Amino acid sequence: MSYNIAVVGFGLTGRLAALELSLAHNVTVYEADDAQALSSAGRVAAAMLAPLAESVLCEQDLALMGLDSISRWPGILAQLDDTVFFQQQGTLVVAHQQDRGDLQSFTERLKPLANHHAQQLSGAHISELEPELSGRFNQGVYLPCEGQIDNQAFYQASFKTLKARGVKFNFGENINCQQLQQSHDYIIDCRGLGAKSAQCKLRGVRGEVIRLHTPEVNLTRPVRLMHPRYPLYIAPKPNHEYVVGATEIESQDNGPATVRSTLELLSAVYTVHSGFAEARIINIQTGLRPAFSDNRPQVKHQGNVISINGLYRHGYLLAPSLVAEAVSLIK
Repeated sequence: MSYNIAVVGFGLTGRLAALELSLAHNVTVYEADDAQALSSAGRVAAAMLAPLAESVLCEQDLALMGLDSISRWPGILAQLDDTVFFQQQGTLVVAHQQDRGDLQSFTERLKPLANHHAQQLSGAHISELEPELSGRFNQGVYLPCEGQIDNQAFYQASFKTLKARGVKFNFGENINCQQLQQSHDYIIDCRGLGAKSAQCKLRGVRGEVIRLHTPEVNLTRPVRLMHPRYPLYIAPKPNHEYVVGATEIESQDNGPATVRSTLELLSAVYTVHSGFAEARIINIQTGLRPAFSDNRPQVKHQGNVISINGLYRHGYLLAPSLVAEAVSLIK
C-alpha cells in the first residue's frame, strides 16, 4: 500500500528516510532551513564510520548497530544519481611518544565487535599503511573494519535524486508535526534540535570541523591522533580535501569557532604531517548535534508520528540502521 508521508527535517536522517520511503510512497519534505541546509548537523561532520573507535565511548550494542549501518551504506549510495565517495579501508590511530599512555588506554577500552579486532602497529607497519607518515610515529593501532563517506557529496546527490523521483519540498517552513497529522498517513520527525520543545530532554553538543585543501598530503584513510586535550581526526576526502576535527564540546553555543580551538586543531594536524602547513582553509564549520542525557538515539512511535532523534556524535554511523527501524513501523 502506498501512503502519503511527510518527512519533517531534511538533515541526514531526513534524507535517508526520504530516500527509502520514496521508493514506495508519496513523500513530502518540510524543512525550516533553506535548500542548502547549512545548519544541519550532518554538514558539520567528517562522516567517519568508526564503530570500533566509538566503542570506547558508547555501549557495545550501539557499536554493533554501527557495523550494521556500514553494511547498508553501499546500497544507499547505489540508489543515487551521482557517485558519492565511500571507503572502507580502516582507521589508523597514532600517538606521539609522550602520549603513548593515551594510546594504550584507548586500546584497552575498545570493545569486542564480532570478528573485528584492533591490530597493534609498529613504526614499520604504520609506514606500510601510510607511507607519508614514515618515521613520524613508532606506535599505533589499526581498526580495519572502519570507513567513511563524503558527506558534502551525499547531501548534494541525495537532494538531486529525490527531486528526480518527484518528492515535494517545502523549505523555510517551521512545521509542527501535529499540523500534518490530518493531511498525511505518517509523519517522520527528523528535526534534530528543532524538536527540542517537543522533546525537552534534548541538548545540543557542539562540533567544530575545518575543511582543508592540500595536494602536498596524500593520506589514504582516516587518521586519529591520541592527545590528552584534543584527540584529533583527519579524514581524507576526494580532490585532495581533508576534514579535520576533534572530540565534541559540551556546549550549546552555536557561534563561530574561536581562535583557540582553531589554533589547537591546526597545530595538532601539523604535528601529524608537516605538509598541512601549506594547506588552504576551505571553511571552518560549527554546529550542534542533538543528544539525549544518556547519549543514546531514540526511535519513537506515537499515533502516526515516528520520530528519530538523539544521534549525538554517531550520525553517519547509526542513521541507516535507525531509519530502517523507523521505516519498519509503517504498516
